[in-house]
Amino acid sequence: MQGRPDADVLTNPRSERVRSVRRLAGRPSRVRAGLFLAEGPQAVREAVRPGPSGTVAAREVYGTVEALARHEDVVADALAAGTVVRPCTAEVLAEMADTVTPQGLVAVCRPVDVPLATALARRPALVAVLAEVRDPGNAGAVLRAADAAGAGAVVLSAGSVDVHNPKCVRSTAGSLFHVDVVVGADLGETVASLRACGAAVLAADGDGPADLDDLADEAERRTGPLAGPVAWLFGTEAQGLSAEQRALADAVVRVPIHGRAESLNLATAATVCLYAAARAHRRLRADAGPRAAGSVGAP
Repeated sequence: MQGRPDADVLTNPRSERVRSVRRLAGRPSRVRAGLFLAEGPQAVREAVRPGPSGTVAAREVYGTVEALARHEDVVADALAAGTVVRPCTAEVLAEMADTVTPQGLVAVCRPVDVPLATALARRPALVAVLAEVRDPGNAGAVLRAADAAGAGAVVLSAGSVDVHNPKCVRSTAGSLFHVDVVVGADLGETVASLRACGAAVLAADGDGPADLDDLADEAERRTGPLAGPVAWLFGTEAQGLSAEQRALADAVVRVPIHGRAESLNLATAATVCLYAAARAHRRLRADAGPRAAGSVGAP
């Protein structure tokens, strides 16, 4: 029956259906179709589950017979969500996938991005903002770190990588489907909106005058920018944030280097910054209840 994993197995790697899925690796096809590709069991598992808005991103799941049998939970969640599940041969799956050695499952998904106003309406206490970050691996790794730290939203400014790029999707390891993602945002307008909602805006920069350890100490005393809603600005791996971008922030913060390393890469620095805020918020909640750390837009 159509949509069931016991449907007829797709065997022709040159069929138009297979080619249409493969073309989603390219941005023009993604834009025209309004769809993107998620690969591998972890990404597909999250794609067939409800995201922050309560909707399921996956429209279709393709898998080898062996992979569908191995990942029964993914199949069950997909069918429960009304997602079509189609078995295929390994040759067909390899033709669809963007990776050299696919892991047996791919999903055709609807875009996950939301408007900035929608993301802020959920009042996230922690937000990551990527300013013109063009490397898909870096962007995906920061998004994954933001999800792990409990951020409610990730904003990619205009000039940043397409978050639906296959490499970026893979780098998020499924986190793309867990948080509100805003794309193509104007950085100045984003900062103004965040500040209007009550968030402190901090720019991460290796030469920043403020020290992250000092801000963490302040938060222990329930003072300073980490003691409330926080939005972190992150720049590119090579260039960091421009002077104009740093000027948008309330403070420019460096992650202290205690050893002899010259610097931290983007994903590592972002993880440290995001977790510093998450730790401060956790302590405040433990000390004074669930609203103590505040949230963007909180009264």
